[in-house]
Amino acid sequence: MDDREQEILDDQQLESGQPPFQSVGARLRAAREAEGLSLTEIANRTRVPIRHLEAIENSDYAALPGSTYTLGFSKSYAKAMGLDEAEIATELRDELAQGGYQGVATRAPAYEPTDPARVPSRPLAWSAAALAVALVAAYFLWRSYALSPVVEKEAPKAVAEAPIKDRAKPAAASAIDPAGEVVITAREPAWVKIYDAENKRLYENEMKPGDRYTVPADANNPMIVTGRPQVLDVTIGGKPVPSLGTGERSIADVGVSATALLARKIEATPAPQDTAPTTSPQNSQTPSTR
Repeated sequence: MDDREQEILDDQQLESGQPPFQSVGARLRAAREAEGLSLTEIANRTRVPIRHLEAIENSDYAALPGSTYTLGFSKSYAKAMGLDEAEIATELRDELAQGGYQGVATRAPAYEPTDPARVPSRPLAWSAAALAVALVAAYFLWRSYALSPVVEKEAPKAVAEAPIKDRAKPAAASAIDPAGEVVITAREPAWVKIYDAENKRLYENEMKPGDRYTVPADANNPMIVTGRPQVLDVTIGGKPVPSLGTGERSIADVGVSATALLARKIEATPAPQDTAPTTSPQNSQTPSTR
């Protein structure tokens, strides 16, 4: 709407007793000037480019990216000036419809290619791409470690390597209720999968510090696979049991039912006769034969 059309419309409204028409842009400009603010200050408050604010104040909607952006920018402008956003949006829709802009996608804003605030430098773009590739590679390396096929299964050797602090308490197993609830708690991040004898998945997740999982009491021989067994605390009925592994390798097919854990604890405790050194008859006669 040009100045001549605005004057004609104002004269018609004055003759009919209505107040002169004031566009949304003129209303916003008047509010800004009443506060003694510059367009730069409004741009800082709203994050809307100054050229778009100028286009709104001048009702030059063809210079804006489209009606959706025009409404959004105008509402931000109104909010910054303490005006009713909904009222401004309604008036602007009517104004756009009367001017033939409703639903019309206008030209996209042209940004100067030399503007460093809008066009990143080539070294920065290459650095960002290299960082993205590095992050993707690190993720796949972590996944390959967490799902490593090299696992440590339950064996007599593993039993013999039970922690010394657990060997010093052979009577602790009898103090644990075999019907107690088995709870696995993570002290550090660890990927954990628990499944039953039929390979049915009971639980699979990236446990975070403090995360807990209660093994179902009716599970059919539940077992665990994880790459970081040393960061998992296991309790039966609230009482701790030995660690599931040292963390040197991943573990798999390790039973986590109360019965399996107690049997593993007992096996990890050497019998009294194993603690004393023994010598065979041949070894005892060796000195006399020399």
